[in-house]
Amino acid sequence: MSVNEIKALIDRLAAKKIGMYHKDFLLTWEKTRDEIDATFLVADILRGMRDANVSPRVWHSGIAVSNFRDNSTRTRFSYASACDLLGLYVQDLDEGKSQIAHGETVRETAAMISFLTEAIGIRDDMYLGEGDRYQREVGSALDAAVASGVLPDRPTVVNLQSDIDHPTQAMADFLHLAHHFGGIGKLKGKKIAMTWAYSPSYGKPLSVPQGIIGLASRFGMDITLAHPEGYDLIPDVVALSKKQAAESGGSFTHVNSMDDAFKGADIVYPKSWAPFDVMQKRVPLLKAGDQAGLKDLEKTCLANNARFQDWECTEEKMKLTKDGKALYMHCLPADITGVSCKAGEVAASVFERYRDDTYREAGFKPYIIAAMILLGKRKDPAATLRALLEKGHQRETL
Repeated sequence: MSVNEIKALIDRLAAKKIGMYHKDFLLTWEKTRDEIDATFLVADILRGMRDANVSPRVWHSGIAVSNFRDNSTRTRFSYASACDLLGLYVQDLDEGKSQIAHGETVRETAAMISFLTEAIGIRDDMYLGEGDRYQREVGSALDAAVASGVLPDRPTVVNLQSDIDHPTQAMADFLHLAHHFGGIGKLKGKKIAMTWAYSPSYGKPLSVPQGIIGLASRFGMDITLAHPEGYDLIPDVVALSKKQAAESGGSFTHVNSMDDAFKGADIVYPKSWAPFDVMQKRVPLLKAGDQAGLKDLEKTCLANNARFQDWECTEEKMKLTKDGKALYMHCLPADITGVSCKAGEVAASVFERYRDDTYREAGFKPYIIAAMILLGKRKDPAATLRALLEKGHQRETL
């Protein structure tokens, strides 16, 4: 991307009506369409600056706190990369080594980690009904600390996956789609199949499929949500996605057949998740540390999953898509039949054909996260980016 092309993107950003300053990024459907578009624009600007060897460092010092309450590879490294891109040092919050283990409150922890902090990234997806609530409690504590003068400025909280949404994943996925199809506007009328797929594990969060339908429904896409009977998502998220699809000129179809979902699809996203009612049953067992109860629940759920091993993204199913050439997507890691498991979400031949595409898909996440942070910390992000571009500090100096 040339400097003139970057300038043009900054001009487009300046024309957007956005109010993300000192706001957290928790759910995509809480953001206006201009704010969603602004996030995409900033991500592309930051990527363009890096490619043009222009440093996009907003800060020369400062902390970004990383709080992963569940395991992660892509999102953890994407968050670290995003923060470093902007000039922030990442500090992990290891709750086992903190006073949280001794009963320190969320309000106290939020204040104590935030004196020189610009961003707090939180992954909390294990407990249905808890992750989003926890992230909001952190945000409320930060508001109180700023209002009382304890903190000089408010860090931005970025949802790195909650029980409801995975906005950094969904936004990266759709920036990938925008580049693949030639722009966000080109997604209108495209059919996306968000389908459950078989996995030999049972506790995968609902937030990825919910994030996808919650965002796809903003762009006038034709969405088909498919899963076996009983593998429902959170009803409120499905209802909201249907409403948004109607408002954007798209459509929302709900089926119990993977084949029906794949027919004529431009994009397929086969991904396993645990049923809504199972995730509800897990919460009290996890909180109580009831290992016997969890094992019994897992045994029952895996037996039920096994009834649907034919819910696999195979070559035959891919032939049902538009011209047999739909774009395959996955948040990774995928359960690949014969590779990572005996039977899984996707046939090895299908995944191998789209491997590089899924890697490109993942490659947008650091820039999306950096964009979320910058938009939360700068009142006039276009002016900030324009100044960085004009300074032209080289990222590589040799």
